[in-house]
Amino acid sequence: MTDARDQQATTDDRLDDEVEFRRWSPKEVVEKQLLPYKSARVLKQKCYRREVFHHNDGGRITFTLDDIRRENERTAVTPAD
Repeated sequence: MTDARDQQATTDDRLDDEVEFRRWSPKEVVEKQLLPYKSARVLKQKCYRREVFHHNDGGRITFTLDDIRRENERTAVTPAD
């Protein structure tokens, strides 16, 4: 028999792996509010101008978890002393 906690840990690990390799479209990024943009069109335009971290997968703009992390880090504001 497996313990319920062991099963939960295995499921959580699997979900973490899936999220790590997941690709989001600009529309999904805006809907889930993963980046501070209000429309997919504005986000795409910033990608076309190479102002935002992203991937061009076969001509389609996609975002990995690393892209989202890097973009959030890039736009972070440092508090004043």
